[in-house]
Amino acid sequence: MTAQPIFIPVQIGRAGEHIALQIEAAILGEKILPGERLPSERELQNLFQCGRGVIRQAIRALKQKGLVETRKGAKGGAYIKKIDVANVGESLALFLKQQHVGANDIIEFRESIDRVIAVLVIARASASEKEELVRETEKLLELVKEGAPDKDSLARQDQVLNILLAKMSKNPIFEWVMEAIQHGFSSHDYALYDDPDIVKKQQKTGMLPLVELPKMIQ
Repeated sequence: MTAQPIFIPVQIGRAGEHIALQIEAAILGEKILPGERLPSERELQNLFQCGRGVIRQAIRALKQKGLVETRKGAKGGAYIKKIDVANVGESLALFLKQQHVGANDIIEFRESIDRVIAVLVIARASASEKEELVRETEKLLELVKEGAPDKDSLARQDQVLNILLAKMSKNPIFEWVMEAIQHGFSSHDYALYDDPDIVKKQQKTGMLPLVELPKMIQ
């Protein structure tokens, strides 16, 4: 019994888009794995029965999505990339900034998601994980109590605690979303900590679920 081909020839008209979708489906279906190289341009031309320009158009579309990268040299070509959450965070941060999403909106979202995650942590986290969370929360609380907290230290500890909390939920989607938010914004600026009014709101509301966690889980 012969194996089913991964790719099939395309028809004229939007051929580049159709090729990109076929390759994308093969990547997401794990028929081609991260680190593996796509067939050469000539081989792809033969597989899809199209010209070089169409193949290059498809590869450009896949590069824009972050699914492939091109390398030069003897072993050059188009290679499958593993999607990095840090890159997703960068894109998310840029998108939210372009949409003029304010710091208060981010605080509101994080406050809401923290509460949901906290419920899962209480139910699912191990005793050692809860002890680690208590330690990290106490570090954040000490920073918050300072009269003029160092923004860099506050941002770093807030990031550590939020990512740790998301991992302890045992739900990978919460973890990925939280990492994307944390990495994306921490790598651009500290808008959440620059405005004194926002810091006060964080102390009163946004961070409240985090600093209260030791009481909730013990």
